Amino acid sequence: MKSKNYDEFVEKFKPKKTTDDCYTPPEIYEAIKEWVYLRYGINPEDTVRPFWPGADYKSFDYSEDSIVLDNPPFSILSQICEYYLEHGIRFFLFAPSLTILSSRKTWDKMNHLICDCSIIYENGANVKTSFVTNLDKDVIAQTCPELTRIVNNVSERLRKKKVRELPKYEYPDHIVTAAMMQKLARWEVDFEVKRKDCEHISQLDAQIPERKAIFGAGLLLSEKAAAEKAAAEKANTVIYQLSQRELDIVARLGS
Repeated sequence: MKSKNYDEFVEKFKPKKTTDDCYTPPEIYEAIKEWVYLRYGINPEDTVRPFWPGADYKSFDYSEDSIVLDNPPFSILSQICEYYLEHGIRFFLFAPSLTILSSRKTWDKMNHLICDCSIIYENGANVKTSFVTNLDKDVIAQTCPELTRIVNNVSERLRKKKVRELPKYEYPDHIVTAAMMQKLARWEVDFEVKRKDCEHISQLDAQIPERKAIFGAGLLLSEKAAAEKAAAEKANTVIYQLSQRELDIVARLGS
């Protein structure tokens, strides 16, 4: 119960990932844009993006040929569509899949292209995304397998690229952090640092060029304390030993 209460307390201070902060990864936007161009025969120069932080889409300078191709704040999607329909502005907009048909005022005035794709937006929110448009005159709703496939392919490519490019950082034995000591506590390993054997540190010199720091700060350990820490971390590690038969094989290898 104590752990649950603490988790709930910490959760309150985490930044919330709202759908209004979902800025589309450029690669996904470009793939969707290319599909829209081919599907509707649109001149790329006519597309506009009026939605950005602090912008007012109503005061945006729409030309007669403008086509809005953008990811609007989902919380006001219905009123955005109403405004565009009332003012004769063409649009192709991102929309949350599960509630895409919920607008009572505009549902019969635009097409709902239903996709089965999840987009991980720039803020980390993973949202099932479809699209609404007034570029189709006679269709109210349709599945869109081709666009689904295109978005999913790009999303998967980005996911693999992100996993591949994420660097893995490790600290030397002379650094200990609270997170490291938490692991030792979980493993039921006793470890202590005496005052004479440490110095408080918030950043390594090697981190300065990268503008990084030790999360939550840590302790710079003496040689003795660093060796004790290394031994403590290995205390929970099971190291298998080679048998005499295997040692004999090793001795023969390479000869």
